[in-house]
Amino acid sequence: MRQAPVDYIEQTRAQYDVLGYPAYAWVENEGAPPWATLEKPLNECRVGLIASGGIYRAGQVAFHHKDDLSFRIIDATIARDELRVTHFAYDQRDARRDPNAVFPIDTLHALVEEGTLGGIGPRTYTFMGGIYSARRVRDRLAPALAERVLADKVDVVLLVPV
Repeated sequence: MRQAPVDYIEQTRAQYDVLGYPAYAWVENEGAPPWATLEKPLNECRVGLIASGGIYRAGQVAFHHKDDLSFRIIDATIARDELRVTHFAYDQRDARRDPNAVFPIDTLHALVEEGTLGGIGPRTYTFMGGIYSARRVRDRLAPALAERVLADKVDVVLLVPV
């Protein structure tokens, strides 16, 4: 059954109104985002994965609170039953039943198998979204993740927001 998209912005406004909070201050970036055209077709590209759904590997420390700027490194060959999830800002039931809902590693492997993608980077990266300081994400978390995927020599990165 196909579900209608969630109007997250309107839901957030309504929730803040009910709680008596001032309107949520959405991030507004100056200028257009940087863009890079792919130099080769996707079926020749090595893809990286970064996901903000609070996924971690069994044995790693779970994410623990909002504004947690840490990230987890997960081997791209991980088995689904080794994945865990914790997050303060969304209903995790579906992600706990199937982590691919917020961390589509099995889907990426299937796309490699069918020849749509050339490969997957050796590592994936996860963090817990809901970080309220856009400045800290821009200045600390994003550069640290960018450094990692560049070192992995991927051609393109799939960023999965939650």
